[in-house]
Amino acid sequence: VFACILFGMFIPYQAVMIPLSQLMTTMHVPSGVPALILLHVVFGIPITTLIMRNYYVTVPHELVEASRVDGAGMLRTYWSVILPISIPSFVVVLIWQFTNAWNDFLFAVFFASSQNGPVTLALNNLANGSVLQDYGVSMAGALLASLPPLVVYIILGKYFIGGLMSGSVKG
Repeated sequence: VFACILFGMFIPYQAVMIPLSQLMTTMHVPSGVPALILLHVVFGIPITTLIMRNYYVTVPHELVEASRVDGAGMLRTYWSVILPISIPSFVVVLIWQFTNAWNDFLFAVFFASSQNGPVTLALNNLANGSVLQDYGVSMAGALLASLPPLVVYIILGKYFIGGLMSGSVKG
């Protein structure tokens, strides 16, 4: 199952845009934010599964065994032992998905409009809005658009590096 989920990482978005558009129309998913949320959740599953799996492989089995000896069941072990030490991996997934959704352009072009899409569509419209290019306005828009990811990285940066490195070394 893991290999099948991981295979989804290798499917280029451009190759599935037309069938995906037909599927979204058939499912009657409204264009705009609902469609973008659904698409980012579905297309984010493979990479987030890989990140979480690589983190959980590094969790010492002794912690799980100790909680079982103490009488905890599977859910209690996860809730009391595994989940608290999984915060770095959740932060990595959160930052990764937020950055992908924030910087999305391809899905936004197909499934949203400039009024109800991500900031990348607004920046594109700002840059291509007139014959005479106002670089000051374009750069101000780009700077404002880059502030939310920058704030997220600053606030959660210490967890991000730890979460990325946690599943990288076996030993």
